[in-house]
Amino acid sequence: MSHRTENLPELSGLAHVVRELRYHEASRQLLAFVLIAWFAAVGIANPLSLIVGGIVVLIGTAARVYASGYILKNKQLATSGPYGLVRHPLYTGNILIIIGFSICSAAWWTALVALFFFWFYYPTAIEYEDRKLRGIFGERWEAWAADVPALMPRLAGTASLVHDEASWSFKKSCKQNGEPFIVAYIIFWLAYLAWPLI
Repeated sequence: MSHRTENLPELSGLAHVVRELRYHEASRQLLAFVLIAWFAAVGIANPLSLIVGGIVVLIGTAARVYASGYILKNKQLATSGPYGLVRHPLYTGNILIIIGFSICSAAWWTALVALFFFWFYYPTAIEYEDRKLRGIFGERWEAWAADVPALMPRLAGTASLVHDEASWSFKKSCKQNGEPFIVAYIIFWLAYLAWPLI
Protein backbone atom coordinates (compact mmCIF):
# COMPACT_ATOMS: atom_id res chain seq x y z
CA MET A 1 0.00 0.00 0.00
CA SER A 2 1.39 3.40 -0.97
CA HIS A 3 1.47 6.46 1.27
CA ARG A 4 -1.26 7.95 -0.92
CA THR A 5 -3.77 5.25 0.03
CA GLU A 6 -2.70 4.32 3.56
CA ASN A 7 -5.47 6.42 5.16
CA LEU A 8 -8.20 5.06 2.89
CA PRO A 9 -10.45 2.07 3.71
CA GLU A 10 -8.74 -1.25 3.06
CA LEU A 11 -9.46 -3.07 -0.19
CA SER A 12 -8.35 -6.49 -1.36
CA GLY A 13 -7.88 -8.34 -4.62
CA LEU A 14 -8.44 -6.58 -7.93
CA ALA A 15 -10.07 -3.53 -6.29
CA HIS A 16 -6.88 -2.98 -4.27
CA VAL A 17 -4.64 -3.30 -7.35
CA VAL A 18 -6.77 -0.92 -9.42
CA ARG A 19 -6.89 1.69 -6.64
CA GLU A 20 -3.12 1.50 -6.16
CA LEU A 21 -2.64 2.04 -9.90
CA ARG A 22 -5.03 5.00 -9.92
CA TYR A 23 -3.12 6.68 -7.09
CA HIS A 24 0.34 5.93 -8.51
CA GLU A 25 1.74 9.33 -9.50
CA ALA A 26 4.74 8.11 -11.51
CA SER A 27 2.45 5.94 -13.68
CA ARG A 28 0.19 8.92 -14.39
CA GLN A 29 3.10 11.16 -15.29
CA LEU A 30 4.85 8.57 -17.44
CA LEU A 31 1.65 7.63 -19.25
CA ALA A 32 0.97 11.30 -20.04
CA PHE A 33 4.36 11.50 -21.78
CA VAL A 34 3.62 8.25 -23.61
CA LEU A 35 0.20 9.50 -24.76
CA ILE A 36 1.69 12.70 -26.18
CA ALA A 37 4.25 10.72 -28.18
CA TRP A 38 1.71 8.08 -29.23
CA PHE A 39 -0.88 10.61 -30.40
CA ALA A 40 1.80 12.42 -32.38
CA ALA A 41 3.28 9.23 -33.85
CA VAL A 42 -0.04 7.84 -35.08
CA GLY A 43 -1.41 11.25 -35.98
CA ILE A 44 -2.79 12.08 -39.39
CA ALA A 45 -2.62 15.79 -38.78
CA ASN A 46 -4.02 18.27 -41.24
CA PRO A 47 -3.54 22.05 -41.17
CA LEU A 48 -6.81 22.70 -39.29
CA SER A 49 -6.28 19.99 -36.66
CA LEU A 50 -2.70 21.16 -36.14
CA ILE A 51 -3.70 24.81 -35.69
CA VAL A 52 -6.65 24.12 -33.35
CA GLY A 53 -4.88 21.40 -31.39
CA GLY A 54 -1.64 23.37 -31.31
CA ILE A 55 -3.42 26.36 -29.76
CA VAL A 56 -4.92 24.11 -27.07
CA VAL A 57 -1.49 22.53 -26.42
CA LEU A 58 0.15 25.96 -26.12
CA ILE A 59 -2.55 27.20 -23.73
CA GLY A 60 -2.03 24.09 -21.60
CA THR A 61 1.73 24.53 -21.68
CA ALA A 62 1.44 28.20 -20.71
CA ALA A 63 -0.88 27.22 -17.85
CA ARG A 64 1.72 24.73 -16.60
CA VAL A 65 4.60 27.19 -16.82
CA TYR A 66 2.53 29.89 -15.13
CA ALA A 67 1.32 27.58 -12.33
CA SER A 68 4.71 25.99 -11.68
CA GLY A 69 6.18 29.41 -10.94
CA TYR A 70 3.89 29.85 -7.93
CA ILE A 71 4.26 26.59 -6.04
CA LEU A 72 6.65 25.41 -3.40
CA LYS A 73 5.28 21.92 -2.84
CA ASN A 74 4.13 21.05 0.67
CA LYS A 75 5.79 24.15 2.11
CA GLN A 76 3.55 26.98 0.98
CA LEU A 77 -0.14 27.05 0.03
CA ALA A 78 -0.27 28.84 -3.32
CA THR A 79 -3.50 30.84 -3.64
CA SER A 80 -2.35 33.59 -6.05
CA GLY A 81 -2.14 33.73 -9.82
CA PRO A 82 -3.65 30.61 -11.40
CA TYR A 83 -4.26 29.18 -7.92
CA GLY A 84 -6.83 31.92 -7.40
CA LEU A 85 -8.80 30.45 -10.32
CA VAL A 86 -8.41 26.68 -9.82
CA ARG A 87 -6.87 24.51 -7.11
CA HIS A 88 -4.95 22.32 -9.56
CA PRO A 89 -3.81 24.44 -12.52
CA LEU A 90 -0.95 22.04 -13.32
CA TYR A 91 -3.54 19.30 -13.84
CA THR A 92 -5.65 21.68 -15.94
CA GLY A 93 -2.58 22.37 -18.09
CA ASN A 94 -1.82 18.65 -18.43
CA ILE A 95 -5.37 17.88 -19.51
CA LEU A 96 -5.34 20.69 -22.09
CA ILE A 97 -2.01 19.46 -23.48
CA ILE A 98 -3.29 15.92 -23.97
CA ILE A 99 -6.59 17.15 -25.44
CA GLY A 100 -4.58 19.38 -27.79
CA PHE A 101 -2.43 16.49 -29.00
CA SER A 102 -5.57 14.41 -29.51
CA ILE A 103 -6.99 17.18 -31.70
CA CYS A 104 -3.66 17.57 -33.53
CA SER A 105 -3.56 13.86 -34.32
CA ALA A 106 -6.95 14.04 -36.11
CA ALA A 107 -7.53 10.41 -35.09
CA TRP A 108 -10.96 10.16 -33.43
CA TRP A 109 -10.05 7.28 -31.13
CA THR A 110 -7.35 9.33 -29.38
CA ALA A 111 -10.16 11.31 -27.71
CA LEU A 112 -11.53 8.09 -26.19
CA VAL A 113 -8.06 7.11 -24.93
CA ALA A 114 -7.57 10.59 -23.45
CA LEU A 115 -10.98 10.51 -21.72
CA PHE A 116 -10.22 7.12 -20.19
CA PHE A 117 -6.84 8.41 -18.99
CA PHE A 118 -8.45 11.47 -17.38
CA TRP A 119 -11.18 9.37 -15.73
CA PHE A 120 -8.74 6.78 -14.44
CA TYR A 121 -6.11 9.08 -12.93
CA TYR A 122 -7.30 12.60 -12.24
CA PRO A 123 -10.15 12.13 -9.72
CA THR A 124 -7.80 10.19 -7.45
CA ALA A 125 -4.91 12.63 -8.03
CA ILE A 126 -7.18 15.53 -7.04
CA GLU A 127 -8.55 13.65 -4.03
CA TYR A 128 -5.06 12.88 -2.76
CA GLU A 129 -3.70 16.41 -3.29
CA ASP A 130 -6.72 17.95 -1.58
CA ARG A 131 -6.46 15.52 1.34
CA LYS A 132 -2.72 16.15 1.70
CA LEU A 133 -3.03 19.95 1.53
CA ARG A 134 -5.94 19.95 3.99
CA GLY A 135 -3.74 17.99 6.39
CA ILE A 136 -0.82 20.41 6.01
CA PHE A 137 -2.63 23.76 5.88
CA GLY A 138 -5.91 23.03 7.69
CA GLU A 139 -8.43 25.86 7.90
CA ARG A 140 -6.51 28.01 5.44
CA TRP A 141 -6.84 25.28 2.80
CA GLU A 142 -10.53 24.79 3.63
CA ALA A 143 -11.31 28.50 3.17
CA TRP A 144 -9.44 28.57 -0.14
CA ALA A 145 -10.92 25.28 -1.41
CA ALA A 146 -14.46 26.44 -0.60
CA ASP A 147 -13.93 29.39 -2.92
CA VAL A 148 -11.80 27.87 -5.70
CA PRO A 149 -12.89 24.97 -7.96
CA ALA A 150 -10.60 22.02 -8.69
CA LEU A 151 -9.95 22.22 -12.46
CA MET A 152 -12.21 24.66 -14.30
CA PRO A 153 -12.56 28.33 -13.33
CA ARG A 154 -16.07 29.48 -12.54
CA LEU A 155 -17.68 31.71 -15.13
CA ALA A 156 -19.22 33.85 -12.41
CA GLY A 157 -17.02 35.73 -9.96
CA THR A 158 -15.96 34.09 -6.72
CA ALA A 159 -16.35 35.41 -3.22
CA SER A 160 -13.52 37.60 -2.02
CA LEU A 161 -10.69 35.66 -0.49
CA VAL A 162 -7.41 36.89 0.91
CA HIS A 163 -4.75 35.47 -1.37
CA ASP A 164 -1.08 35.12 -0.59
CA GLU A 165 1.30 37.77 -1.82
CA ALA A 166 3.41 35.36 -3.90
CA SER A 167 4.35 36.30 -7.42
CA TRP A 168 5.52 34.17 -10.35
CA SER A 169 9.11 32.98 -10.03
CA PHE A 170 11.30 31.85 -12.92
CA LYS A 171 13.44 29.89 -10.46
CA LYS A 172 10.47 27.93 -9.13
CA SER A 173 9.17 27.19 -12.61
CA CYS A 174 12.45 26.18 -14.19
CA LYS A 175 14.75 24.90 -11.50
CA GLN A 176 12.46 23.44 -8.87
CA ASN A 177 9.64 22.15 -11.06
CA GLY A 178 11.50 21.14 -14.24
CA GLU A 179 9.32 22.95 -16.75
CA PRO A 180 12.03 23.45 -19.45
CA PHE A 181 12.19 19.68 -20.00
CA ILE A 182 8.41 19.42 -20.33
CA VAL A 183 8.22 22.42 -22.69
CA ALA A 184 11.02 21.00 -24.87
CA TYR A 185 9.25 17.63 -25.03
CA ILE A 186 5.98 19.26 -26.08
CA ILE A 187 7.66 21.43 -28.73
CA PHE A 188 9.46 18.38 -30.15
CA TRP A 189 6.20 16.47 -30.68
CA LEU A 190 4.37 19.52 -32.07
CA ALA A 191 7.24 19.97 -34.56
CA TYR A 192 7.06 16.25 -35.40
CA LEU A 193 3.38 16.62 -36.26
CA ALA A 194 3.93 19.84 -38.20
CA TRP A 195 6.97 18.71 -40.21
CA PRO A 196 5.07 16.77 -42.94
CA LEU A 197 2.78 19.78 -43.47
CA ILE A 198 5.58 22.29 -43.98
